Amino acid sequence: MNAKEDRIRTLVAEQAADWFIANREGLAAEEKTRFAAWLKASPMNVEEYLGVALVARDLREACDDPQLSPEALLKRVRAEGVAVAESRLPRIGAVARPAPVRGWQFAAACAAALGIVSVGALLWRDWQPAQAPVSVATSTVHFETRHGEQLRRQLPDGSVLELNTDTAVTVSYSDAERRVVIEHGQADFEVAHQPQRPFRVFAGSAQIVAVGTRFDVYVQHDSTVVTVIQGKVAVGLSPLRPTVAAEARPDRPASIVEVSANQQLRVSEDAWPAVPVTVDPQHTTAWLRRQIVFEHEPLERVAAEFNRYAPTPIEIVTPALRNHQVSGVFATDDPESFIAFLRSLEGVRVEVTAAQIRVFRR
Repeated sequence: MNAKEDRIRTLVAEQAADWFIANREGLAAEEKTRFAAWLKASPMNVEEYLGVALVARDLREACDDPQLSPEALLKRVRAEGVAVAESRLPRIGAVARPAPVRGWQFAAACAAALGIVSVGALLWRDWQPAQAPVSVATSTVHFETRHGEQLRRQLPDGSVLELNTDTAVTVSYSDAERRVVIEHGQADFEVAHQPQRPFRVFAGSAQIVAVGTRFDVYVQHDSTVVTVIQGKVAVGLSPLRPTVAAEARPDRPASIVEVSANQQLRVSEDAWPAVPVTVDPQHTTAWLRRQIVFEHEPLERVAAEFNRYAPTPIEIVTPALRNHQVSGVFATDDPESFIAFLRSLEGVRVEVTAAQIRVFRR
């Protein structure tokens, strides 16, 4: 299973755990219909639900409705013509050890058996009140941009999503929340105001929660940069990390940082909690206007930013030039003007080939 598939399965597993807890408390007729539809939507849904249920040990006692036992679920789903990969599931009633599950799933199932806490409280206990059970995802869609491309889309709830170059995101909707996973790259969000359905973004080390606001998220190599243009967001460390099989990390600090308009926060597991700094958000979001803006920045950093868009990469060959401070506004889709700027710098020579742009000290 690749990292993308594992993240998708993790999202499904979280829904399965919430449905399991909801069944423990009892479902209304309408909720039972939605639960059945969720099960029939994918074999993965059935697999993850059974995986959570088996961890609770006493399966029949965990569900108020005996028709929702694992045996009945399998029978119902087969009758609907949905194939289930039974090889992935532990045998019902077998003595053999159950299939391994993620740590947070085990905690959620045990808590459900004791009737004391919900999965939402486990995952967001220090900064988000427990949510209603996650129901059927009404839509899941994936967007990607290639090198040099940008994309703007209006989402079903009225929110607007804009992707910068080399970016990939997956957007999922349910009755309880709106969720975005940024796999890599940079995205700008203008969030429609829906207080009862939080807008969550998972990006690198960061998770961001907003209700109605506008903010920018940039996943870099070693950190995630969150810039708020309007409103406020709450930022914490993400429980979804591809590098650790997307498991929850109970040892992480639970601190939550509020970031307001005209502030920026750099999120890193190695330096958390962090302190927001005041910035000009128009510089951070200049990419929306196909620009990059720098004020007294090292030339090496400027070149690296330009390389996110340019068809031909720029290399600062002379080490002494890499820290040379430059300022300016550059068009991301006009490499010729940037080359002309480099040539205008005193003591700088630029060599252009079909494969590379090399910058030397004369």
